[in-house]
Amino acid sequence: MSKAAPASEAEIEPIRRPSLHDEVVGRVRDMIVDGRLAAGTRIHEGRLCEQLGVSRTPLREALKVLATEGLVDLLPNRGAVVRALTPKDMRDMLRVIGRLEQLAGELACAEASDAEIAEVEAMHRRMLEHFAAREMLDYFKLNQAIHAAIVRMAHNETLQAMHDSLQKRIKRIRFLPHDLGHESEQPVAEHERMMEALRARDGTRLGRLLDQHLEMTWVRVSHALGFKEP
Repeated sequence: MSKAAPASEAEIEPIRRPSLHDEVVGRVRDMIVDGRLAAGTRIHEGRLCEQLGVSRTPLREALKVLATEGLVDLLPNRGAVVRALTPKDMRDMLRVIGRLEQLAGELACAEASDAEIAEVEAMHRRMLEHFAAREMLDYFKLNQAIHAAIVRMAHNETLQAMHDSLQKRIKRIRFLPHDLGHESEQPVAEHERMMEALRARDGTRLGRLLDQHLEMTWVRVSHALGFKEP
């Protein structure tokens, strides 16, 4: 019978470093989100490999991951194409995300630790700094990280999995108003009110504010793209 490892050894976890795969996935995802790879366009693997300094194998593996996230379509004889969402696709997903985040806000106020809430507050302060400097991609990433953190603080794995799946598909759309120069103060003010509710652990108010925030996201997106609600 093998001897159990000492507790001090069993508790030690190895240092984890980002893999090349994760780095390529993240870089291509950012290129889709910030519009460098435009919706509806074909991804030229050779050119992109040269830009990223990688071979075709890690790029193709990354494209498979992004296809599962709904960001690209892998088409026979055409390769990868950046997925273009219809207005109805966008509206439907934002509505569902809004309801998921409403539930997450209610649960987070009851379940989150003080340390978790303090971490989100620190993220919020950094987000404000990026917005003030008009560092819009960095601002947007922290903006979305705050939403993801609130969902995590609900401590509900089913809710988190559903939210994560939809959030990856809609990420490009939520960035569009900022990308097109519509970086109004309104979303920041909405986040300020959300933080007030979180600090007060007012789940009903936070849930309502999150749902309203997603409703207003649709308004901002539709104005930025110049179409009416489907």
